Amino acid sequence: MGALPKQRISQGRKGNRRSHHHITLPEMEMCPNCRQLKQTHHVCFNCGTYRGRQVLPVKSMIGDEE
Repeated sequence: MGALPKQRISQGRKGNRRSHHHITLPEMEMCPNCRQLKQTHHVCFNCGTYRGRQVLPVKSMIGDEE
């Protein structure tokens, strides 16, 4: 048979152990090109630029239907 604990782990001790298991929100910054919020070190999905270069093609909302 496997090992069994002699004592019950209290809620405080369990909480202290799990204190780093929380979810953190991603860091956001303003895009220098279009001023929309974007995730740091990622392509801006609004204008398609990354570090001043056009990376993704952006479809215009009005008129273009390709």
